[in-house]
Amino acid sequence: MAFSSSMINSFILSSFKPQQSILSFPSSSYGDSFKPRKPLLPFRIRSVPTLIRATSSSSSSSPATIAEPEGIKINSIPTKPIEGQKTGTSGLRKKVKVFMQENYLANWIQALFNSLPPEDYKNGVLVLGGDGRYFNREAAQIIIKIAAGNGVGKILVGQEGILSTPAVSAANGGFIMSASHNPGGPEYDWGIKFNYSSGQPAPESITDKIYGNTLSISEIKIADIPDVDLSKTGVTKFGSFSVEVIDPVSDYLELLESVFDFQLIRSLISRPDFRFTFDAMHAVTGAYAKPIFVDKLGASPDSIANGIPLEDFGHGHPDPNLTYAKDLVNILYAENGPDFGAASDGDGDRNMILGRCFFVTPSDSVAVIAANAREAIPYFKDGVKGLARSMPTSGALDRVPTGWKFFGNLMDAGKLSVCGEESFGTGSDHIREKDGIWAVLAWLSIIAHRNKDKKAGEKLISVADVVKEHWATYGRNFFSRYDYEECESEGANKMVAYLRETASKSKTGDKYGSYVLQFADDFTYTDPVDGSVVSKQGVRFVFTDGSRIIYRLSGTGSAGATVRVYIEQFEPDASKHDLDAQVALKPLIDLALSLSKLKDFTGREKPTVIT
Repeated sequence: MAFSSSMINSFILSSFKPQQSILSFPSSSYGDSFKPRKPLLPFRIRSVPTLIRATSSSSSSSPATIAEPEGIKINSIPTKPIEGQKTGTSGLRKKVKVFMQENYLANWIQALFNSLPPEDYKNGVLVLGGDGRYFNREAAQIIIKIAAGNGVGKILVGQEGILSTPAVSAANGGFIMSASHNPGGPEYDWGIKFNYSSGQPAPESITDKIYGNTLSISEIKIADIPDVDLSKTGVTKFGSFSVEVIDPVSDYLELLESVFDFQLIRSLISRPDFRFTFDAMHAVTGAYAKPIFVDKLGASPDSIANGIPLEDFGHGHPDPNLTYAKDLVNILYAENGPDFGAASDGDGDRNMILGRCFFVTPSDSVAVIAANAREAIPYFKDGVKGLARSMPTSGALDRVPTGWKFFGNLMDAGKLSVCGEESFGTGSDHIREKDGIWAVLAWLSIIAHRNKDKKAGEKLISVADVVKEHWATYGRNFFSRYDYEECESEGANKMVAYLRETASKSKTGDKYGSYVLQFADDFTYTDPVDGSVVSKQGVRFVFTDGSRIIYRLSGTGSAGATVRVYIEQFEPDASKHDLDAQVALKPLIDLALSLSKLKDFTGREKPTVIT
């Protein structure tokens, strides 16, 4: 979204049972497509000890007892390095079967403790939670025992192993068991991530150390304690070590109540002429939806769809976009659909916002929130400190790269209040992660504020009205992203290498059809707070009219490579703002595909997802 110069100057730039849940809801009244999917995975006990063993090639095949914290026996289990444990911006993600290999998860957890200064965890408190996906129950027990073995004083773990990524961040960090928006189940994805210090994703200085230690690890320190019952809240003690099972919602809800005017939002949701629906996608926000939207804000229970967290997400793909949240899209685009719809992803940090027959792009979403924050959200009553967006995001200020972890320094330095990225992530400095429910509440706050003086029977200002008013003021950035998921890595890497070479040889004034090149590069980010430099963040072709094409390989999947192509074009003419983005962008899309030779390198005829 383009901003006027005056506006820009104000910004810088589990113990989990698949058929059980903390919540239980009837299916939505909006149609059969919102009936909760049946869980495919029957509950069964799976043995944890088989996942941690002394490796046969180690010098000793038996665990050795080492120095013990008070009242606990600690075993040293010989192990050896396992290939493929390079930790990315979103932690370590692989297929479940990989993590279930002997010592695979245990090696990584131990390598993490080997990478941290002892004063960061010895006798301290760490948080543990996850999105409820398959293998979380076993993983939670492994993490608890290794934490105890390394001298952690206390683990706070969400009931049933459930804690959303925003909730963990709000608690100042710890372990997050999630592969985010990727599918779950025995044949699908699992992931582990560590949030550091003030709750932000671990910086590269830590993730690089973790990887280095996975290459030299020789022992796992593990406490000889029984599994902890995570089904009910309370404290379990083992000598000087304790595990407290906590309500996953209460502290996070209290934080949100300090950010938003819940009474204002309730006044909107309780209106008879306003209909709201939220799709939890059988993921972690199912545990939060009823306490927040129903109990606190007065929404109807049947406004919550797919609100039971399941280990395999009901055999769905918990990614809130136009492809994987198609049920929600169909309902909002149906005749007489709800006024407002939203969805969140596997671990609760992403969001999608819809109005009746209207999709809000993530790029527009963060811009609209920023423009309305001071008036509509009490947390910003003194103004917004700054705004940051990831580089590929529409109208990006190009001061932050791709990846949420780069926003943390700006927040900690007091330079940033609201931030967003085109991959359906939006948030603020109330925590150090994206926050799906925060974004939904922000939008509800804006709509509630705009309609606070509307009497019953008067036409309400809609989601579409708010966005179109924003376009009329600042212009519209037509934006689209093409995702090509699980491409062969070799072909995808060759394509990016070809694009880097093409960009390096290009010069200002080069003609690409009707477009004239301003510059082309491989984006490098220099952190304005600590001076750190991160390179190879995306190959950019920027044209003299402000249009952009960007190419990146995503690091958020667990297999192959996801090629992402971003296309953007600014349009100041309000008479053209209602054009479909795919129509408005077609010449630029055609150029993007021909310029990259994507079909030749990947063999792909069409994208997996278009947003």
